[in-house]
Amino acid sequence: MTSKTTVNPTARLIEVFSAIQGEGLNVGTRQIFIRFAFCDLRCHFCDSAHTWNAPDTCNIEQTPGLRDFEVHSNPVSLPTLLQWVERQNIPFLHDSISLTGGEPLLHAPFLASFLPQVRSLTNLPIYLETGGHRPEQLAMLLPYLDSVGMDFKLPSVSGESYWQEHAQCLKLGYDSHLDVFVKIIISENTEPTELERSALLVADVSPEIPVFLQPVTPLADWEKLANKPIVAPLPEQVLKWQALMKKFVHHVRVVPQTHKMLNQL
Repeated sequence: MTSKTTVNPTARLIEVFSAIQGEGLNVGTRQIFIRFAFCDLRCHFCDSAHTWNAPDTCNIEQTPGLRDFEVHSNPVSLPTLLQWVERQNIPFLHDSISLTGGEPLLHAPFLASFLPQVRSLTNLPIYLETGGHRPEQLAMLLPYLDSVGMDFKLPSVSGESYWQEHAQCLKLGYDSHLDVFVKIIISENTEPTELERSALLVADVSPEIPVFLQPVTPLADWEKLANKPIVAPLPEQVLKWQALMKKFVHHVRVVPQTHKMLNQL
């Protein structure tokens, strides 16, 4: 007689906290952020390089927005994470739950179990922030998501290149009738041909999908990682690039990373 073993799903986290969303379609809204550890990309401009690997501990906010963090050990069980989110979920405060990282899709099996339970618990929409380069994992989670923000990686800015995967992920989200949008970090070194290629990729799925151009915010820590200066584009560059992309897609917005202006790093 063989005994059945129960696998308890766990996740490695960086932090759980309440804050104002600083980017993309949900900018300005209040979210419960669940920041997952691990990323399989090494973008030159990354402002979350501390998520590339998993620490032994994670920081969990006790009171929404007060940054009164408790330190807990990794990995974290599914019931424990549900408890932490429930503690954050003050009635009428939050507009949605943000899954961010790192790359949350590296935790896809955990999320497939977690998301239906957290939706039932909080009744909040689920927003996924992803590099948009893991279509198989995204497909697993489509039934549990409401919106997806995909960070297209321009080789001239990020050092990464995932055109085919971006196209697959965008089509998956759009065909599932999710609120999908694209974010693109732009710098002084951005190649306009890559922006045109991005616009054509988006338009091939739907010209109605919003695109957000985000001028890079130079920070000293980033430059240490990249071993070269990371310079924001000039205003005339941004205007020219927006006009270029609007030839193919209807909604191209230039929005800086507002959470940095609010000192919500």
